[in-house]
Amino acid sequence: MGQQQLLLILLGVIVISVAIGIGITMFTDSAVSTNRDALITDLQNLASRAHQFYHRPTTLGGGGNSYDLLTPASMSLLTDNPTDANGSFFIEVAGSGSGTNARVVIKGVGTEMYNGSPVAAHVFVYADHDSIAAIN
Repeated sequence: MGQQQLLLILLGVIVISVAIGIGITMFTDSAVSTNRDALITDLQNLASRAHQFYHRPTTLGGGGNSYDLLTPASMSLLTDNPTDANGSFFIEVAGSGSGTNARVVIKGVGTEMYNGSPVAAHVFVYADHDSIAAIN
C-alpha cells in the first residue's frame, strides 16, 4: 500500500473513534437526563400524596393540617413501594409545623450515575405549594 492509502485509513480510524466517543457521551447524557426527569415526575406524585395527607383529617388516617406524622420511618403513608425503576424515595426531613410553616422534604435517588454520584432531587412540600430542586 502506498503512503497516501495508509494515511486515509488512519484518518478513517480516527474519525470513527471520535464518532463512537461522541455517540457514547450523547447516550449517557440522555440516560441521565431521562432518569432525572422520571425522578422529578415521581417526586411530583409523592408531593401530591403528601398534600392529600396534610389535608386529610387524622380520623381518616391523614395529618389533620400537619406534616408531623411524616417521618423517615413513615414513608409507607405516602406510597406502598418507595423504590421503582426510576430510583428510591425517602423522607429526608421529617414533617414539621402546621399552617403555612408546615413542610416535609422528600428525596429521590435515581438509578443513573452523574459525575460519580447517582442522580438525585428533592421536593420541598409546604402546606400550599411545593418546590423541586435537582441535586445533580
